[in-house]
Amino acid sequence: MFPSPGSRNLLPLIMPQLGESIAEATIVRAAFAPGERVEADTDLLEVETNKAVMGVTAPCGGILAELTAVVGESYPVGATLGYLEVSAEDAERLGLHDAPPPRKEKPRRSASGSGDSAGQSERLSVEPTVSGLPVPAHAGGASFLSPRMKARMAELGLHAADLAGVAGSGAGGRVTIDDLERFLQDLERNTISPASSMRVAVADAMRRSWTRPLATVVLPVTLDALLAHRRGSEVKAGPALYALRALAIALSEMPAAGGRLIGDRIVHPRSVDIGFAVEAEDGVLVPVIRNAEQYPLADLVERYNRLVELARARRLPGSDTGGSIATITNYGVFGLTMATPIPLPEQTILLGMGAGRVTPSWDQESKSFLPVTQAQFTLSFDHRVLDGGAAGRLLQRVAGLLGTPSSL
Repeated sequence: MFPSPGSRNLLPLIMPQLGESIAEATIVRAAFAPGERVEADTDLLEVETNKAVMGVTAPCGGILAELTAVVGESYPVGATLGYLEVSAEDAERLGLHDAPPPRKEKPRRSASGSGDSAGQSERLSVEPTVSGLPVPAHAGGASFLSPRMKARMAELGLHAADLAGVAGSGAGGRVTIDDLERFLQDLERNTISPASSMRVAVADAMRRSWTRPLATVVLPVTLDALLAHRRGSEVKAGPALYALRALAIALSEMPAAGGRLIGDRIVHPRSVDIGFAVEAEDGVLVPVIRNAEQYPLADLVERYNRLVELARARRLPGSDTGGSIATITNYGVFGLTMATPIPLPEQTILLGMGAGRVTPSWDQESKSFLPVTQAQFTLSFDHRVLDGGAAGRLLQRVAGLLGTPSSL
């Protein structure tokens, strides 16, 4: 119920638009209890989207009259989360009495599945399983679904790809409704844990990425010059930033490699914006350095380090994510020598770096093997846009730039 104003000026606290593609957020913490006084621009609630943790702030000072939002539940953008009692002057300034009534929203089911559907007469016997399998996947899996099966899946929040592990007993291997119920009942015997919003987002991105034909080329890259340059630099950049800057230069020279295939046209980027993978809690975030080809390496170090800290804290602003044309990932920090990472859905290429290893290399001048530090670099790419030759030339150019780090 909307509180009766009486002589009180009750300002609704609204779930803000937290990003261009964000439709809802989950309440993770309430910083104040009803009755407490708060100052303007103070974070009243901490909310989590599939990209970051953000705050819902007080538009002015006042007393927190009521919190209608429940910690652990999800609410759409525009939903009323509570009410702030404000002064008459602030109410007039904020147009409180001229505003339409606030939107009354019931919470969406949270990732933990703790919410109850209003008006539901009885619980579904498989509800805990379904709430523990929220990964969206709209393709693959069962090849034919009957109308009854589709209705049941829609009721439970499942998609066709969730049935990929179900052995069908129907005609032609078709998965029947009985197959589905047996599958869900069997899952109930397992330990179920909720997938975080970030894990769901990563799963959805990888599903969309895998709809394209992807390929990978590999090249051993000698890192001795890079390591020597880093030791002699006053401002020390990490190997991933060296690779990011080298890739940015290479893409500025070969802009076609950063294009995207949309229908029957190649869309070329307006700028060379490069992302880099940062491991965060239960997932990976990809901060972006804009116009990376325009700034020398030394000028990027402070920006890079700041974005790493924000990503690990899941505090990245929307302006520092998305819209990049390529990503760098340094899987060598895990001791891996080679991997085949998958580019993001909106990107054509992804540059991967393996762990450096001391290895013998033939030196023609001394006619002997000398120890050098090498790492396997991989370039994963959308084969619709690039062929192996173009991808190989791009990777060779990156290796050449890393061999002359003073040019970065």
